[in-house]
Amino acid sequence: MVSLFFFSLISCGQELTVKKEAATKIETGAQQTTLYANSLRNKNIALVANQTSVLLNKEGNFTHLVDSLVALNFNILKVFSPEHGFRGNADAGEKVNDGIDLKTGLPLISLYGNNKKPTEEQLENVDLIVFDIQDVGVRFYTYISTLHYVMEACAEAGIELVLLDRPNPNAHYIDGPVLEKEYTSFVGMHPVPIVYGMTIGEYAQMINGEGWLKNNIQCELTVIPLKNYTHSIQYNLSIKPSPNLPNKKSINLYPSLCFFEGTNVSAGRGTEKQFQIFGSPFLSGKEFNFCFTPKPNEGSKYPKHNGIKCCGQDLSKINYLSKIDISYLIKAYRATSDKKVFFNDFFPKLAGTNKLQQQIENTTSIEDIYNSWKKGIQDFKKVRNTYLIYQ
Repeated sequence: MVSLFFFSLISCGQELTVKKEAATKIETGAQQTTLYANSLRNKNIALVANQTSVLLNKEGNFTHLVDSLVALNFNILKVFSPEHGFRGNADAGEKVNDGIDLKTGLPLISLYGNNKKPTEEQLENVDLIVFDIQDVGVRFYTYISTLHYVMEACAEAGIELVLLDRPNPNAHYIDGPVLEKEYTSFVGMHPVPIVYGMTIGEYAQMINGEGWLKNNIQCELTVIPLKNYTHSIQYNLSIKPSPNLPNKKSINLYPSLCFFEGTNVSAGRGTEKQFQIFGSPFLSGKEFNFCFTPKPNEGSKYPKHNGIKCCGQDLSKINYLSKIDISYLIKAYRATSDKKVFFNDFFPKLAGTNKLQQQIENTTSIEDIYNSWKKGIQDFKKVRNTYLIYQ
């Protein structure tokens, strides 16, 4: 059961009103087997899946989609896995090797590292691909980049893609600068704001419809929609989508704190409060009275500032955000004595532009920074509306 919260929200600091409604049951695309079973019959199938690809039963127990489809005697040939691997325990950016799933014996093929797109050889004898991965609705979260390459490979090979839709836990707002083409990378492939307010199924339709695949080709796409879902639902994930997003608070703060990945400030990797705190050895303990020391842990074998005391701020108790909050980034920049070493080359890729760094370095006000995003957001919303499945 999932609690519903209906929001009246728009980006860039406008007010949030919350009305709590009675609990209702959301059914993911994966759970609605009757909607896609016939499409899978007598087909050679490949899955794109990870630890979030599960079906929830009435007792609250989980069955992995792979196990379920194998038990139903569908002909599953192989599984492709995204960043963090099939079981979701690899570090961000860590190379994930191919292997064999011990439970089913199916081949596991990594779609991260040098092999981001299924090859012609890997798709040999595949009739259909099923894509089922929990996204968090943020441009630099790489599962939508994996989706892009899978769609492109399907389009080139003439293979149908069946996408089992899942809720977006950050669907209640749209915010951030729109990516500029020259900053395209695996952490940002499309001209969308950082937070785009769409489910991964809606996003797939937009990739197709906007001609973002190579040579404007289109994938034969079927989206199995969610039941009892709207974008205004505050959805709590039962399984963490990646090792460093362990809970609801980290997922909500992720669009705001991931900017620190492009600076000399830690966003809490190597602690138990990933993306809920920030800190650096270069921030004074007098001004920032919360301190922590990153150490290797699950999902972060080599955390930034490993073993070094970092001072900063604990945000784990702040109110639920309905916009990107750049005040923490600006505060840390202004408190850093040697500002020349604050930003690194990764920052413009995360921001999707070099303007945000320039604005911060030029002491542009937060209000003016937010205002500079407005036109891009408004233009994007017009495009977005074409592809929405849910209210």
